Amino acid sequence: MRVQRRDFMMVCCRGAALALGVALLAGCKPAEPIFRSTDITGADYGKSLALTDHNGQKRTLADFRGKVVTVFFGYTQCPDVCPTALSGMSEVMRQLGPDADRLQVIFVTVDPERDTPALLSEYVPAFDKRFLGLYGTPEQIAEVAKDFRVFYRKSGDLNGHYTIDHSAGTYVFDPSGRLRLYVRHAEDPAVIAADIKALLVGK
Repeated sequence: MRVQRRDFMMVCCRGAALALGVALLAGCKPAEPIFRSTDITGADYGKSLALTDHNGQKRTLADFRGKVVTVFFGYTQCPDVCPTALSGMSEVMRQLGPDADRLQVIFVTVDPERDTPALLSEYVPAFDKRFLGLYGTPEQIAEVAKDFRVFYRKSGDLNGHYTIDHSAGTYVFDPSGRLRLYVRHAEDPAVIAADIKALLVGK
């Protein structure tokens, strides 16, 4: 009887150890990502955005604390990428419903020679009246673009009939002003809206 009892105890101990091992392995399983866009929380860039909006008001990121802020770099004569990006954000606003008032969409021109405040004030709000176009001197734009690691370059006839090759992603800041996400071009608006909702509830 003692032998049988000892064997029984050994089986129980082995079973407990196995269960503990399974539990530990389960605890090591990677958590599901909170966001579907690229999480760049902790990035050491995208900190400077001191420009002027299309209404003539000086702006910095601090002006929008309490809101999620998206920043896209483009130009008004862009044939496809820029209107696609702004149209997508317009749909994001629609999907957010009442929460859309807690989102600020910013369009930064990389063509300050042609994108005058008057032109920006017609172009950008055409997608949504709450959107803001930002501009500055060529030097100011270059400084901001560098801080955001955004590439842009004129291409073609540089006397006026040029296009601009440029980075096409969108940066997303949370309500406290921290850079959190990078959204690839032509992302599904439903994905962007879901990520913005997560940021609005403090993820």
